[in-house]
Amino acid sequence: MASGAERRLFWTTAASVVVLDFLTKLGAEARLLHSAGLPVIGEWVQLRLVYNPGAAFGLNVGPYSRWIFLVIAVVAVLVLNRMSSDGQPGDRFRQLALGAVCGGAFGNLVDRLRNPQGVVDFLDVGVGSMRWPTFNVADMAVSCGAVALAVSLWREDARRAEVGDAEAAAESSQSATTV
Repeated sequence: MASGAERRLFWTTAASVVVLDFLTKLGAEARLLHSAGLPVIGEWVQLRLVYNPGAAFGLNVGPYSRWIFLVIAVVAVLVLNRMSSDGQPGDRFRQLALGAVCGGAFGNLVDRLRNPQGVVDFLDVGVGSMRWPTFNVADMAVSCGAVALAVSLWREDARRAEVGDAEAAAESSQSATTV
């Protein structure tokens, strides 16, 4: 079970992502509402306001997308909270990863509740007509947190395998000396 300090890391990370995401979305709406977009690094990185009623990459499941993805986000936040509380003691990296994913999911959840047009996306990256789907801070937190969580789980599996190999070697050594 995770310690109090680790749980604080989880919640601080999640809250930081939510606040940063919310502030950047408000700024994007205020600055970009009547703009075709603002170049940041030429045509490679631009700020362009888009409302996404669906999920990542514009995934849409019809007229109830907003409510379906809202429920999915609530479930995700609850599951991530549970994973955090059940986490291995001392695994701060996993708490940070879980907090990032949770904060991103909650940030987009807030947008779904406050804005019937959809989630505010404003980061546009690409070259010419080859563009990545427009995204926001919450999306970055979910993506980076998910990669970090995968690394954390992989490291845990590698540690378990090492312990298993060491135990097997010890058993083999012990049985060889008793024969």
